[in-house]
Amino acid sequence: MVLHSFASLLSTGKPDAFVGAMTLALDNADEAPMWKQKTLPYVEAISTVLFALRDQGLLFDPEGKQHEVLTPALFLRWCDMMSLKTLAFTLSKSNDAGMLLRTKIINGAYIPIDLEVLGKYLSSYTVNLENEAEDFPIRNYNLHVGITTLIEKIINEK
Repeated sequence: MVLHSFASLLSTGKPDAFVGAMTLALDNADEAPMWKQKTLPYVEAISTVLFALRDQGLLFDPEGKQHEVLTPALFLRWCDMMSLKTLAFTLSKSNDAGMLLRTKIINGAYIPIDLEVLGKYLSSYTVNLENEAEDFPIRNYNLHVGITTLIEKIINEK
């Protein structure tokens, strides 16, 4: 039983509620346990930063264009491993500068975002957080394509 839709949790809910709903959906899905073990940390890592951006009114897509609402489609756009890596570097540079950089958003009210959960997650998949130009193994990208497909299936289920 889902008390809130994923769309409403993304637009107005808390990260813990979203991750909890995803946990419940994965518990009820006909998927191998490995997928739950891989999917939940990914959802949590993405949620920690996107919900913080949402709460500041500073949501943007991978091209830097501002969005007013965190929708399932926007969430899924950030589920791409390369996009998520770019987001981590964008927010790290923004945290250092005290203002949101590398986007088309013009707003001086940026509060630094905690990147610990996202950084640990990306590091666990050998994403170099010191050198943005360094690539990570294609097998990790391919795994995340599968995880994203599962997330999309769950978020878009009626």
